[in-house]
Amino acid sequence: MEFQLDKKIAFPFLVIVFLGVVVRLYNGLVAKPNRLRSMLKKQGINGPPPTFLLGNIREIMKSLSSIEKNNDPPLTHNCAALTFPFFEQWFKEYGQVFVYSLGNLQIVNLHQPELVKEFTTCVSLDLGKTSLQLDDLGPLLGQGIVASNGAFWSHQRKIIAPELYMEKIKGMVNLITESANALLNSWKSMIERDGGMADIKVDEGLGSFSADVISRACFGSNYYKGEKIFLKLKDLLKASSKKDLAVGIPGMRYLPTKSNREAWALEKEIRNLILKVVKERQEAADEKDLLQMILEGAKNSNLSREETDRFIVDNCKNVYMAGWETTTVSASWCLMLLAINQEWQDRVRAEVLEICGGSMLDSDMIRKMKLLNAVIHETLRLYPPVPVIAREALKDMKLGNINVPKGVNIWTTVLLLHTDPEIWGSDSYKFNPERFANGIAGVCKYPFFYMPFGVGPRVCLGQNLAIVELKIVLALILSNFSFTISPRYVHSPIFNLVIKPEHGVNLWVKKL
Repeated sequence: MEFQLDKKIAFPFLVIVFLGVVVRLYNGLVAKPNRLRSMLKKQGINGPPPTFLLGNIREIMKSLSSIEKNNDPPLTHNCAALTFPFFEQWFKEYGQVFVYSLGNLQIVNLHQPELVKEFTTCVSLDLGKTSLQLDDLGPLLGQGIVASNGAFWSHQRKIIAPELYMEKIKGMVNLITESANALLNSWKSMIERDGGMADIKVDEGLGSFSADVISRACFGSNYYKGEKIFLKLKDLLKASSKKDLAVGIPGMRYLPTKSNREAWALEKEIRNLILKVVKERQEAADEKDLLQMILEGAKNSNLSREETDRFIVDNCKNVYMAGWETTTVSASWCLMLLAINQEWQDRVRAEVLEICGGSMLDSDMIRKMKLLNAVIHETLRLYPPVPVIAREALKDMKLGNINVPKGVNIWTTVLLLHTDPEIWGSDSYKFNPERFANGIAGVCKYPFFYMPFGVGPRVCLGQNLAIVELKIVLALILSNFSFTISPRYVHSPIFNLVIKPEHGVNLWVKKL
């Protein structure tokens, strides 16, 4: 009798639970997305019609599969057409403000100048970090995405006063030069071995150079442990880019799939490695490196123990990824562009040799390299490391003339902003560093459209370090080698957390 009574109680309870789950799923997958979409449509914001569960993911995949790639070095550099063809199509079809869906997530993409300016300079906490893990979207967009909002690391904050940070970077010139010289010596060995000229995949060496710089800058005398953390971060990036189409379905990133388990294990291992180094640092004498500055920032932030650990771990990830991946791919693209634009290679080399005169590089010399600076800015315009900036409306809010409902994501596509002919002129897809001859101000119709590291109050923490690294390594390469594009080079930009060359950058390199 007791068993029957329990059964009578349990059955209606299970029915109630089941109905609750069904209602919750219906609301999350159908009712809420439709309501948000309807609110946007009433304001004249339209976009491609979504399908159940996947939203516009099938259209994205179809668009990517139709890309025709050319193995020849590019004459023009419409990178967005190779990495975001669907954005270009929707922009033409629906205008400067349109809405689309990834799973049940509703995203408003902005290209209208006034809205882009207000969005990127917004300091309101109502417009916060997107709940969507952008690195989960890799398989949906060819490879991976990360944006300057810190989607890969969730607890980034500004921790270092700009003047202290810049002073620290100035003091790193010798450290960066030492790491760059190790790269130069390895290339010289390859050239001697191959009889005076070598076909070198330059991005591989640049990756090792940048990793060495960040390990030494962030972890000081414990740099060898920093290198171990770096290798684990590389594994985590690879694991993130392996995830299948199912990541676009709501909640899939929480399920214990093989790729998710691999990523979770790596995240835990990276966290433990960083905190172990931190513990050793706290027990030893202070070092004046970036890790110490992060620790001091955490100490002054009035956080709980758990929040402090997240603060430290996420900011270490930030410095690593901004300083390593950004520098590696940007230097690779820069060398590719100079290899197919010999006139600019010769001009920049002449400037470097005139300023350095065989002397050791210092911060004043780096500051005087105007042509090199223009080349770097033009490279970052055509191949920006941060291709998308994303935020989420955490409350109902107003953005320009748009009433943004809570839960809607706001994105702007940096690649399209950087190459819009209406903004940059008829040569917007061409390599022309001359446009940056007088710096960034006045470079185009709307200077705030130039945002390779983001813009406004949430600009990427590692941009200054990345720029200094770029100037030093490129100056040393140009003063020691000449290079042309290799027949093995295949121009195929892809998304893998940053815009990177799918098959690397092969150059014929000759010692001067």
